[in-house]
Amino acid sequence: MKRDLLRLVDLTRDECSALLALATEIKTALRARTPRALLAGKTLAMIFEKPSLRTRVSFETGMFQLGGHAIYLAPWDIRLGERETVADVARNLARVVDMIVARTFSHAVLGELAQHARVPVINGLTDLHHPCQVLADLFTLVEHRRKLDEIRVAFIGDGNNLVHSWMEAATLFRFTFAVACPEGYEPDAELLADCRARGARIDVTRSVTDAVGGADVLYTDVWTSMGQEDEAAERRARFAGYQINDEVLRHAAKDALVMHCLPAHRGEEITDAVIEGRQSIIFDQAENRLHLQKALMAWLARESGT
Repeated sequence: MKRDLLRLVDLTRDECSALLALATEIKTALRARTPRALLAGKTLAMIFEKPSLRTRVSFETGMFQLGGHAIYLAPWDIRLGERETVADVARNLARVVDMIVARTFSHAVLGELAQHARVPVINGLTDLHHPCQVLADLFTLVEHRRKLDEIRVAFIGDGNNLVHSWMEAATLFRFTFAVACPEGYEPDAELLADCRARGARIDVTRSVTDAVGGADVLYTDVWTSMGQEDEAAERRARFAGYQINDEVLRHAAKDALVMHCLPAHRGEEITDAVIEGRQSIIFDQAENRLHLQKALMAWLARESGT
């Protein structure tokens, strides 16, 4: 039976822990210059409706390092749902490739791809979820000797796709997740209720100070995501008090780590001083997209028998 990763709750806690362990093995092997060709002869199709730096480069490089090949398909190459239906694209690709990663606006489009493709489909990002990023973040925290069941993670900013995946991660590991955001920018209410019903400890507040008080991890993202450019001026005004800076950092635990999924709008959601500071692990996160996604592709191929 084929497996997909469309959202974090597609995994069990044990499966997530196994992925983090495999990512450690793969990263160690690469550093030792003994890479493992776990996907030799395999091909990955990369469907991108949105521009990308980290997602494209990490998947493409990762597939090469595992002995496989990646094919990048830009928006004008396919035009999902326009040139041909999403279902037809999925069925055609599944006849010639071994795996698909898609970076789409609509999460429903990703779901339709997975429904009709007989090969594993990976969510490279949608407007609703960003599971690969959060898996890489969890891996990074483990590398920095943080016990996932014992930490407090404070997210400052928009209750967006990244927040939704962090909420789902909190159903697998029993950390506390706090979100500080302006009114009207809360995470999806239905997803929030579902995660709380699954046992996640999630606080949503207007107060940055309340969210970061004693936090072990401070996290933020851009105030204006792709597709929201028309709202940029309004969002800058609404989020003006939701910045991670030295003053905010003082309210967190003394050894708190600072994270950002990038790209960063320096001087808006986070200051240069914090990004470049000793508590920042932002570029560790960026690198770990490569190692975690290699583990994910290898694991999905094995589980799906592809």
